Amino acid sequence: MRLLVLGTGGMANSHAAAFSTIDGVEMVACVDVDATRAATFAERHSIPRTFSSLEEAIAWGEFDAATNVTPDRIHYRTTLQLIAAGKHVLCEKPLAETYAEADEMAAAAETAGLIGMVNLTYRNVAPLQVARQMVLDGTIGRVRHIEASYLQSWLVSKAWGDWAKEAQWLWRLSRKHGSNGVLGDVGIHILDFASYGSAADVERIFTRLKTFDKAPENRIGDYDLDANDSFAMTVEFSNGAMGVVHSSRWATGHLNELRLKLHGDRGALEVIHTPQGSTLKGCLGEDIETGTWRDIDAGTVPTNYQRFVDAVTTGQKQEPDFRRAANLQRVLDLSFATETERREMKV
Repeated sequence: MRLLVLGTGGMANSHAAAFSTIDGVEMVACVDVDATRAATFAERHSIPRTFSSLEEAIAWGEFDAATNVTPDRIHYRTTLQLIAAGKHVLCEKPLAETYAEADEMAAAAETAGLIGMVNLTYRNVAPLQVARQMVLDGTIGRVRHIEASYLQSWLVSKAWGDWAKEAQWLWRLSRKHGSNGVLGDVGIHILDFASYGSAADVERIFTRLKTFDKAPENRIGDYDLDANDSFAMTVEFSNGAMGVVHSSRWATGHLNELRLKLHGDRGALEVIHTPQGSTLKGCLGEDIETGTWRDIDAGTVPTNYQRFVDAVTTGQKQEPDFRRAANLQRVLDLSFATETERREMKV
């Protein structure tokens, strides 16, 4: 598979490193409006060609698929261009900034018969995959209650840098700079973590958003710090379970942690993912009576990058695809509406 890397910023290095380890993949070109950055990236990853525009790369055309690692607001336009050119696409999350755009992108890939996948990176967490299969196998019975959280502390800690002085963080706090806050940034991750892990879709939601004061007049330079910092969502799932999904950038003591608890009428499972690794625990069988939790070995699973290559090579669709990402974006869009209207909404 001949691969084009579209966008050569920070996350593109992770894509290139991952694809370089997969047999049969040749990264043939990269694209970036910054020619110097593109050249540096190409040299680092031994990529023979660079382009300063996607139009130039498409006119050249000597590639089968692209990995789209452009900024969020660019995903819609560039992905549709690639699909129109007959190219398979792995797109960074979120697929688009609105459900309408994401739906159009999903429909375009489906109509063209092309592979369109989204890099929801936490699908790479083996304990999540194993937990989902255990739910499908009936190991914990009927799922009744779901707890999911995505906790970050970069507004409290300087472990990731000083957000008050670095534009790479400040834009994430400002709506006019393209941020939809923590809900738009990581909401899609934790919604996918919860609904995929529980093998159920989100049917009804009620979401509350909160923006905290972070500077005098909540402004630093040209940045109005008005994007949401925390959200809490009550959810009804298609399997009948109730749940709570929440996230915050003010979660002191948690650098970057995803947690999912699935409570069934025959047992329970807990998935925890942190920068230090992932774990799966279960409370099953007789352990229910004593509330005893035991470790479960989850092994390893193919990454999104490997699944994308397999899908392109075989022509068989794999998850997470564009339609999945579009459906998640619909939940996010409705979350903003529920905050405004202060009422529950059906997805």
